Amino acid sequence: MSADGDRAILHVDMDAFYASVEQRDHPELRGKPLIVGGVSGRGVVAAASYEVRRFGVRSAMPIRRALALCPEAVCVRPRMARYAEVSAQVFSVFHEFTPLVEGLSLDEAYLDVTGSRTLKGDALHIARDVKRRVLEITSLTASVGVASNKLVAKIASDLHKPDGLTVVPKERIHEILDPLPVNRLPGLGRKLGDRVFASGLSTLGALRRAEDEKLRSLFGRHWQSWRDRASGLDDREVEPDHDEKSVSNECTFSEDLRDVGLMKTELSALADKVAARLRAKDLKASCIGIKVRLHDFTTLTRQCTLITPSFESRVISGRALALFEAWLTTQPRPRIRLLGVSSSDFDGKVQTDLFAEPTRQQNEKLDATLDAIRGKFGGTAVSRASILKRRR
Repeated sequence: MSADGDRAILHVDMDAFYASVEQRDHPELRGKPLIVGGVSGRGVVAAASYEVRRFGVRSAMPIRRALALCPEAVCVRPRMARYAEVSAQVFSVFHEFTPLVEGLSLDEAYLDVTGSRTLKGDALHIARDVKRRVLEITSLTASVGVASNKLVAKIASDLHKPDGLTVVPKERIHEILDPLPVNRLPGLGRKLGDRVFASGLSTLGALRRAEDEKLRSLFGRHWQSWRDRASGLDDREVEPDHDEKSVSNECTFSEDLRDVGLMKTELSALADKVAARLRAKDLKASCIGIKVRLHDFTTLTRQCTLITPSFESRVISGRALALFEAWLTTQPRPRIRLLGVSSSDFDGKVQTDLFAEPTRQQNEKLDATLDAIRGKFGGTAVSRASILKRRR
């Protein structure tokens, strides 16, 4: 990436973020196989420490299956307020190096440091400094991928975790990407990935060089975009946080959800995470949406508009559940692969409803109290009754 015309993109991914925060805050958990997620058998893994990953435990896996793989694992409930607090520290480091920071979640972001190289050094030097500063401020490690575009940077950040730093120069993209297994390609789901692998295209190089007709049979009309991805081509710009259009959370389940009660539980938990992130960013949303992906990869979205923008957990969860329940009337026996909750439209004018004002103030006080308690004493100290009831 020596040419002046080349972009310099970093993808920074905190290592096992939720689990690492818990192990940092609670020394007795260090070195132990740790699962952050529901403490009952019906929850899902939100994060897994590297100690428990050795047993095959992964994010989005049902807790019951995770404990079968590692019976000695310690389970703790998520503390979203605490993670949002630490995330704010991490993102403050990112902004020390560039204003072009695109947050993907609490623990992951793209940084365009193309214009920072004159003052901050080359991209590799900046990446090392980002890792060092994050460690100094949070005592946590991050893995960084450095490349000329977002796609390759994201792939690179995952190659040498934890605490990794991988540079993929533009002229070596094929050399580095070609030997990688196809499941390294972002956006390629497990089932589609299995089909691609079974077809004989086991590496990104094989996918890049495959015949057109073979790719059409696998990917349909989008076949060329998948060849481009396998080739490391990506012209997307880094979209800074100050232009943020939405805050969302979604979860892909390793096994399709069939139980409606569990679906609602996971949707409520996702809504609670979205609300916590909104409060951490001091954003109030005017639009709430849900995303549902079925077992056959059919994907749908539903959304509604709030009269008064909000970051209240009760409001966001209530609207998300209402959208979901309305959709359920047309789907009596759904099998769900993915659920998501989104929030957007942060620029709408607030319309004050005088009759709803006491309720709003009460909800915001409750949210602030829960955030404070979770941040100080941990996620097991308090949880929302609506989620607890469904997870029993």
